Amino acid sequence: MASTTTSHRPISARPDPPPRRRPSRQRRDDLAGYLFLTPWLLGIVVIVGGPILASLYLSFTDYSILGVPRLSGLDNYVRMLTDDPRFWTSLGVTLAYLFLSVPLVVVFALLLAMVLDRGVRGLPVYRAVFYLPSLIGGSVAIAILWRSVFGEDGLFNAGLGLVGIDTDFSWIGTPDTALGTLIALNVWQFGAPMLIFLAGLRQVPAELQEAARIDGAGAVRRFFSVTLPMLSPIIFFNVLMSTVNAFQAFNTAYIVSNGTGGPASSTLFFTLYLYQRGFTNFEMGYASALGWALLVVAASVTALLFLASRRFVFYGDR
Repeated sequence: MASTTTSHRPISARPDPPPRRRPSRQRRDDLAGYLFLTPWLLGIVVIVGGPILASLYLSFTDYSILGVPRLSGLDNYVRMLTDDPRFWTSLGVTLAYLFLSVPLVVVFALLLAMVLDRGVRGLPVYRAVFYLPSLIGGSVAIAILWRSVFGEDGLFNAGLGLVGIDTDFSWIGTPDTALGTLIALNVWQFGAPMLIFLAGLRQVPAELQEAARIDGAGAVRRFFSVTLPMLSPIIFFNVLMSTVNAFQAFNTAYIVSNGTGGPASSTLFFTLYLYQRGFTNFEMGYASALGWALLVVAASVTALLFLASRRFVFYGDR
């Protein structure tokens, strides 16, 4: 009977290291991508991230630009909440501007998009004309023009006179109507959300509209049962972006009121009040605290919008 022998390979204490391989093509592509992103990353860190952290530090200091920051703890925030009535005034003006202008912008843009979606001749021309106010509406020139239009001898009063309504007061200079003129200016800049709505209407499946029509649904029922649910993600996007823009509104209020927020603080936006504290009164520490307070308010409103979207926004995958 033949016997078999088993040979054993010696086990070395340290296995030989694997041969070094050259970087793969994927790794080289990643490195090239990071190199191209380097200017942007440096900009984020130096131009954006640095000032954000600096403002957070300054919000806990007593700093007047000309001196050295001195730590003051929570004094700026306590003063803001308990001993600064203009803080609450500016916050109220900003929230009133937000809750009045954003729905008007969204509704007006949606209605006009539905009109254009019906197949208007020369649609590219209308799209360009209606989008133009979104490009120039926030400029200084338009703000100056707006102040002239709604002044005592402005174009708006002249138009009312043509239909037999004689007015002899300035819509910009009256506390009860000054904010309304800025809301009208914001609504006039409906072009960007209108184009987004127009693109969304083109994506509504025609078979859903046809099925609803066959079931006997009229135009109004089809709008609320088919069009609105399918457009709900776009409506949410436009509401969100309009909300962020409303919190950032500054140019128009500054130009129209000559930087005062008047008349009677009726156009004192939060951003304008922050500017006054930081660059007029040189209270940069307090202005930094105001900036972080605005961030908290804007983040809270945005969070509420996202929470509400879970119930009212329809996505096709759920």
